[in-house]
Amino acid sequence: MNSYKKATQTIRHSWHNDSHAAHAPVTVNPPVYRGSTVLFRDYAEMCKAGRGELAGPVYGTDRFPVQRSLEEAMQKLENGAVSRIFPSGLAAIQSTFLAFCKSGDHVLVVDNAYQPGVSFCQKILTKFNIEVGFIPPAAGADIKEFLQENTRLILLESPGSNTFEIQDIPAITAIAQQKGIVTALDNTWATPLYLNPFDLGVDVSIQSVSKYIAGYSDVLMGAVTANEKYAAVLRDYYRDMELYVPDSDCYLALRGMNTLATRLKQHERSALQIATELEDHKTIETVIHPALPSHPQHALFQRDFTGSSGLFAFTFKEEYSTEKLGEFIDALNLFGLGYSWGGYKSLLTAGKVHRHTASRYSGKTIIRLNIGLEDPQDLLADIEQAIP
Repeated sequence: MNSYKKATQTIRHSWHNDSHAAHAPVTVNPPVYRGSTVLFRDYAEMCKAGRGELAGPVYGTDRFPVQRSLEEAMQKLENGAVSRIFPSGLAAIQSTFLAFCKSGDHVLVVDNAYQPGVSFCQKILTKFNIEVGFIPPAAGADIKEFLQENTRLILLESPGSNTFEIQDIPAITAIAQQKGIVTALDNTWATPLYLNPFDLGVDVSIQSVSKYIAGYSDVLMGAVTANEKYAAVLRDYYRDMELYVPDSDCYLALRGMNTLATRLKQHERSALQIATELEDHKTIETVIHPALPSHPQHALFQRDFTGSSGLFAFTFKEEYSTEKLGEFIDALNLFGLGYSWGGYKSLLTAGKVHRHTASRYSGKTIIRLNIGLEDPQDLLADIEQAIP
């Protein structure tokens, strides 16, 4: 592994020209391939492909060069052994369970995980005789209380969706390693730039590429990266399922990665500025941002993370009616109302969260802000003029 900084690694990725043409141009960005059939040079090469000995793609579902370049870039950025790209962040979560679990297994899901992933576990995994349990959003060494003899995988998300609790990842992975349990972490909030899951003992890192990596809210994509111990499992699963992502989407994600480090710094600065000022607002009860000293797991954040992103939340002191909450939200001019986050435009969602374990936010409406790349003073002024 070279000594380049992560910001440089987001740009210093390359693509490999597999064209048969003797004088194919080499451009800064890779060409986009469209097709199903790959033509071989001769019958000997086709036979080689049939034996699995050909390095390049042998069919349209066999990961064309742009996808392979994106996977290589993700693998280097994550500092893992192998990365594979999936059609969405949810597909990446689903595939992690399907790749590593079997009938009769027990899995643990952190209680602040991405809700569609939780629904998949409850509605689909259980149909295949896989038992699902939940651990507290701020779990650590107490993970021991939830383990069973047949526990196969633990899914973490730190900070977790909407309420941003942080798990003690090294404490959990140390116990899991002793018992041969796979640990997977949804690392979308911090990205590989601000948290290194493998340094903390995690086996599998999951990214929703749709968010910060792609960066422009125009791509649906996920990524799964495994360490050396579990790399073969991920490779084999991906090949056997004949999964792939269209070249045009991979191209956009690869292009977005080039500006990831620069964008993320701005998201971080703006979000911290806004979160800090909102803490002093008379109508706001709690600002939920891991980088603030007021966050319950701020010490863990300082220990494990090297930066923060643009997503955080807050609660009002008063629990407003739906109508009054709607008046506040509809008065905003710069925040779009829409799911997802990580793009250049600021977004907002609001609602109560359901938890399977005890939560300090039970009954509270969570206002989640995705701070985009607009001027933070304009965003703050927009929030302040709309607050009841």
